[in-house]
Amino acid sequence: MKTMNAENKGKTVLITGASNGFGMEFAKLFAQDGYNLILVARSTERLRKLGYQLQEEHQLEHVCIITSDLSRPEAPKEVYDEVKKSGIHVDILINNAGAGVHGFFYETDLEREKAIMQLNMNTPVELTKLFLQDMRKRGEGKILNMASVVSFMPSPLMTIYGATKAFMLSFSEALTNELKDTGITVTALCPGASNTMFFRRAGAAHTRAANGSLSEPDEVAKDGYDALMNGESRVVSGLKNKLQTSSSNIMPDMALASNMRHMMEDQDEEDMHDGQSKESKL
Repeated sequence: MKTMNAENKGKTVLITGASNGFGMEFAKLFAQDGYNLILVARSTERLRKLGYQLQEEHQLEHVCIITSDLSRPEAPKEVYDEVKKSGIHVDILINNAGAGVHGFFYETDLEREKAIMQLNMNTPVELTKLFLQDMRKRGEGKILNMASVVSFMPSPLMTIYGATKAFMLSFSEALTNELKDTGITVTALCPGASNTMFFRRAGAAHTRAANGSLSEPDEVAKDGYDALMNGESRVVSGLKNKLQTSSSNIMPDMALASNMRHMMEDQDEEDMHDGQSKESKL
C-alpha cells in the first residue's frame, strides 16, 4: 500500500475512456501521485474494478465512477451535471475517449461516423467548455486533449478519424494561446499506432499499421502526463512518430496521404513473409 502524495491531496482528475488503453494508464499515473479520480467510460464493471484497485493501492480519498456513452450528444452535460452535483472540483481534465472506422468513406456507415465525430470532437469540446469555465473562476487547471500523428497529415481509409484529430490539435493549440497567463494550460498528446483496442474496434486489425511497430499505452500515457505537468502545449509520443510528424512539414500533402493509405491498407502476403511485420497484440 502506497502513501498519498500530500501535495496533491484533495485534487481531482476526470478521465474519459478510462476503462482501458491510454485512459487506464492515465488513471494509474494520477493515482500514483495521489489524485482523486473521476473515471468515465461505458463499462461500469471495468471502471469499478480499476477504481477499487487504485483507491486501495494508493489510499485515495475518493474515486467516482460515471458510466456514460460519450458518443451521445447529451452525455457531456450529463457528466458535468453529475460532477457538479457531487460537489467535486475538477482540477485536471483528460479528454481521452475516441474511436475510428476503417474503410473507404463512400462505403462506411454515416451514422457510425456521426457518432465518432461526436465522441472525438463535440464531446471533448463541450467538456472543455464546461470545466474550463470553472477553472477560470479558480484561476488554475490543466487540460489534456488526445490528438494523433494523423493530426498532421491526410489519413485515407480513416478519413473521419484523421479529420477529427486534426481538429483536436488545432482546437488545443488555439486554446493554449487564449489561456496564456491565466494559470490554465492545454496539452495536445499525439501518439502513433499503439497496442490498444483501437484497431480492432475500428475494423482495421488487418492493416499494415496494426501489424507493425506499436507503441505501448503506458509509455504514451507517461509522455502525455509529463508534458501536461510541465505545461507543454504539444507532445508527440515516440521517436519514430516525432520523425514522421517532422516530415509532414516538408513533404507534399499528397505524398503524405499516399504513405498513410499504404499503412492503412490490408497487410498482404508479401508483408507476412518478409519478416518485417509482427502479429498484432490487440
